[in-house]
Amino acid sequence: MQSKPIRRVTGGSVQYDGAGVKLVRVIGYQDVYDFDPFLLLDAFDSTDPEDYLKGFPWHPHRGIETVTYLIQGDIEHGDSLGNKGSIKDGSCQWMTAGSGIIHQEMPQKSERMLGSQLWINLPQKDKMTHPVYRDIKSEQIPTVKEEGVEVRVISGTYKGTNGPEQGDFVKTIYLDVKLDAHTKWVFPVDPQKKIFCYMVEGSALVSDTSQRIPHHQAVLFGDGDTVEISATEEGLRFFFYAAKPLGESIAWKGPIVMNTQDELKLASKELRDGTFIKHA
Repeated sequence: MQSKPIRRVTGGSVQYDGAGVKLVRVIGYQDVYDFDPFLLLDAFDSTDPEDYLKGFPWHPHRGIETVTYLIQGDIEHGDSLGNKGSIKDGSCQWMTAGSGIIHQEMPQKSERMLGSQLWINLPQKDKMTHPVYRDIKSEQIPTVKEEGVEVRVISGTYKGTNGPEQGDFVKTIYLDVKLDAHTKWVFPVDPQKKIFCYMVEGSALVSDTSQRIPHHQAVLFGDGDTVEISATEEGLRFFFYAAKPLGESIAWKGPIVMNTQDELKLASKELRDGTFIKHA
């Protein structure tokens, strides 16, 4: 076994998106090739409703999947396909935007808004697939408990336990991991997959180094076949992401991610002309 070293640590930056939602953009536009096939990770952690109540009013997406997971909170959503509902404590919404969807996400007042939205790029051959919503309720997400470790399997497989989602287009492992204080977590992984972790609460020691990774920072791993993460005296909660890179060109403008500038121009024209939505 070869433990994966730290390739890069990113703390992201506080930004305002939507109609004025305060968030931490952990990875984004400048990181796409390092984190391929992951495009963006926005993290939410607030006990002040003024940080998020303005929400994300109606906006389009094409060419990606968005995965919204809440440890705590409540986000109401609706879309151009007629879907509507709420993402609540411990639940996840996995949306394939595909050929195009227009939706809104409106956080509701909560004791704490804690979670994230991940964007996964779609392969070029699947960019214009039919849009699909998958609402994953908390009770659908299995939990694997080991000594000092608790793992919720949102997608992919962890030690023989399958999550409710596998990723139709990009096979993705997405885990919500909690470690007791001074507990070490070791997970064998496919060395071909791009892997990163976002520290939600507490702090971590990674790959037997003395470098302490605090909460609200992410670690991108280098080459190897094993991930090793240890909790410090605070304990630790983190999100784990793994998927094979696409290795394709990326053309990105706002909520639309394609492969060429011509495809972006076409999407903009279709939005102006009212022909953006391809599937009712």
